[in-house]
Parts: sequence; C-alpha cells; structure tokens
Amino acid sequence: MTAPLRRTRALGTVAVIGTAVALAAATPAGAAQPAKAPEAVPAVAPAVAAAPALGKPNVPYATWLKDVQAVADQADSYLRTRVPAKAGEHPAIVLDIDNTSLETDYNFGLPTPAVQAVLNVVKSANARGTKVFFVTARPGFIDCITRYNLTSVGYPVDGLYGRSFLDLFQETSAFKTAKRAEIEQSGYTIVANIGNNTTDLVGGHAERTFKLPDYGGQLS
Repeated sequence: MTAPLRRTRALGTVAVIGTAVALAAATPAGAAQPAKAPEAVPAVAPAVAAAPALGKPNVPYATWLKDVQAVADQADSYLRTRVPAKAGEHPAIVLDIDNTSLETDYNFGLPTPAVQAVLNVVKSANARGTKVFFVTARPGFIDCITRYNLTSVGYPVDGLYGRSFLDLFQETSAFKTAKRAEIEQSGYTIVANIGNNTTDLVGGHAERTFKLPDYGGQLS
C-alpha cells in the first residue's frame, strides 16, 4: 500500500493549459486574433468535464462496496466459528489500511471513512476477544494521524505498524510478513489477515487470509 497522500486532480487543468498553448502556437506573431476565437472555449469545456480524475479508480464505488461485502461476509462467517478463543489463546486480526480498512481511493480528506463492511467484521470479532492490529506501508512518521483516523471512525487499535525509514528499503510484502511474525512473537495467534493486495497477504503468519478487490492494481 502506498502512503495516503491526497491525490491530485489536475487532468482538467492540464487539458485547459494545453489547449491555450495550442491556440497561441497557431496564431502568428503580430496577427490579429480571429473574430470567433472566444467560441473555442465552450468547445473545450465538454472534453475537460468528461476527462477522468487522475488516480481515480475506474470501478464504480457501488460495485466496489458490493465486492468488498462479499469477502467481508466470508471473513465474518469464519471468525464467528473461530473465536471466542481456545483456552490460553490470544487471537488477533491483522489488517491493511488503505482501501481495506479506510476508503482511501474513493473518499479524500481526513478523517477518511471506514470501509463499513470490514469495520463490522472487526468490531464483531473484537467484541468476542480478538485483538486488532494494523500493518501498513504508510510511513511511520504519520502514525499519530493514521491512528486518529482509525479510532475516529470506530476501529479498535491494539497495535499499529507503519514503515520506518529503514523499512522503506524492504519490499512491502517482506515488511508486512516481518511485522506479523513480530505480533506472533508477542504471544498472539493471527486468526485472520485482511488486505486488498497480495503484498498484504503473502508470507504466512496467519491462519486465514482474505483478499479484498484491487482490480488489477487500480486501488492502492
């Protein structure tokens, strides 16, 4: 997952600037402006309005929510049979953040809304004694902002692992695997690992994995 910096919606601006440059280049120096030049402005406007925002997923929001719900239902069904824990066991869930726990690519701003289907799963499992950990590729220096966002939208946060400067030189999958191993070494049994990218899930150190849609990498 990449850090959730607010995505720049500049495509419309680029198109307008590009059009202005093209019109200027087509007019010889010193030549009078064509009488109907202003009419070019309305002609450009529909094309700008139709252009997609940079970085915005092509998949409709409603479709994404439906696809997420299908996976969340599977995770919830499993966790209802898996926890409460066995005697002496300390169950835990590990979650990715962007487009897994929070609607990062569909809702900009702070706080970013929770992915409601995932939040429901987490709160249900937490009520039955499951601890909740977040392992994210976000840089660690914004952990306080990330934690605030998660708790403000309703997530319990028993642990949050962001990447330190040295972690930036690791592959994301290696970093996340190492953090899950660290959680296990603290005495927890990771009963479920939920993410929307294979880098969130590979490497073991979880009884079950649940992959939310990323539509071939369209979602961070």
